[in-house]
Amino acid sequence: MSRSVRVAPACAAVLLAVALTACGAGAHGTLGGFGVRDPFFPKAGNGGYDVTHYGLTLAYDPRTSRLSGKAAITARATQDLSAFDLDLRGLHVESVTVGDHSARWDRAGQELTVRPRDELDDGETFRVTVRYSGIPEPITDPDGSQEGWLRTADGALALGEPTGSMAWFPGNHHPSDKASYDLAVTVPKGLGAVSNGELTGERTTAGRTTYTWHTAEPMASYVATLAVGRYDIHRYDITRSTAPAGLPVYVAVDPTKAAASKKVLAGIPKIMEWAEYNFGPYPFSSTGAIVDRDADADYALETQNRPVFPGAPDTGTLVHELAHQWFGNSVTPKTWRDMWLNEGFATYAEWLWDEDHGGDSAQKTFDALYDHGADIYEDLWDFPPARPTSAAHISDSPVYQRGAMVLHRIRQTVGDDTFYDIVQGWAAAHRHGNADTADFTAYVEKQAPDEDFSGIWEEWLYGDGKPAKG
Repeated sequence: MSRSVRVAPACAAVLLAVALTACGAGAHGTLGGFGVRDPFFPKAGNGGYDVTHYGLTLAYDPRTSRLSGKAAITARATQDLSAFDLDLRGLHVESVTVGDHSARWDRAGQELTVRPRDELDDGETFRVTVRYSGIPEPITDPDGSQEGWLRTADGALALGEPTGSMAWFPGNHHPSDKASYDLAVTVPKGLGAVSNGELTGERTTAGRTTYTWHTAEPMASYVATLAVGRYDIHRYDITRSTAPAGLPVYVAVDPTKAAASKKVLAGIPKIMEWAEYNFGPYPFSSTGAIVDRDADADYALETQNRPVFPGAPDTGTLVHELAHQWFGNSVTPKTWRDMWLNEGFATYAEWLWDEDHGGDSAQKTFDALYDHGADIYEDLWDFPPARPTSAAHISDSPVYQRGAMVLHRIRQTVGDDTFYDIVQGWAAAHRHGNADTADFTAYVEKQAPDEDFSGIWEEWLYGDGKPAKG
């Protein structure tokens, strides 16, 4: 492709830009910004381009803990670029190419800055390929929990919320940039390798097995996963009234957790049918679960297609993580400040499940939480769900419990028919996209124009302290 190049008048005029362009080469592009200025994780993600696809080729051996990888990233420039950044924590970078040409690169912290031989034009599609290796490490979150690459008794578990995916592959690691994925991972024979999407191949040669996975629907990198270890695998299809084709289910369970998990995981078809009835069509092409050992992680996570559970889940947790496939994975927050749009919906899904299956009504749960919730959740009224105080608090109880209470107050205001129209319409309107709190409040007001939501927004969503019950 031809490019227009503006020639610099003299080498002296570009001395300050020598880090970006060779003297005399000229430049019309600029450096894509590092970080997208997320209010809580300002270095996460990068400016200047949009990733459309990740092609990851990995090999991992638990005996040495060594990971080797090739990431072929297809992206579209959103401005003229002389250089751009990728997020990668640790690991040794061996080479970088853009298109067919080697590219210069350097590193500073989690930033891998790539300088292609030829500048990239605004709107141009390009491929950057990074070869890397090393021993990936976990990342400690601001709240003290660990994510990233977690070594387990028989393999490894990769969890990415909020920034952990940069521990095992380079990318644009912010929820605002979603992409499709192809992953091929090679492990010693006898071990499994489970990821997102659908298993498209399994081949064993010379004592090593390669598994290939394909994720067609857009996915934020924080819900990408890879689980390596010994698993009991269960595959079947769910017959659905909402679609002519069955929904494939892929469940991987650590053998030590098979007996304890069996009854709850058998409920996946029933949960999925209930969720589609309440939230609308399932947004992905398969579902399932990954169950590892209790010590492998400190939390369950809504990894796309098949959530991860440390130990056998209970039904409420399974409902919560499967509800995230609509709220969080398909409708993904624009920034980490909007975490309540994930967790409030998933928590309220638990309330609705209980209400529909012989448990407490959502109203009774709301009343008990309002009257006595602070006895269980000491921080319940510390901050409003839409305004966490820092990155360390985006997973605190106001985001989950008070977030669910906001949804219940909306339901109280509009009634069940309009409420479920709002829930399903919200999931449909932003399917496979990103949205923030302002988008949500505007959507609710549009669907119920005769109602006054100002009190809910001011007191429950954004207000400090314990609101009036209403």
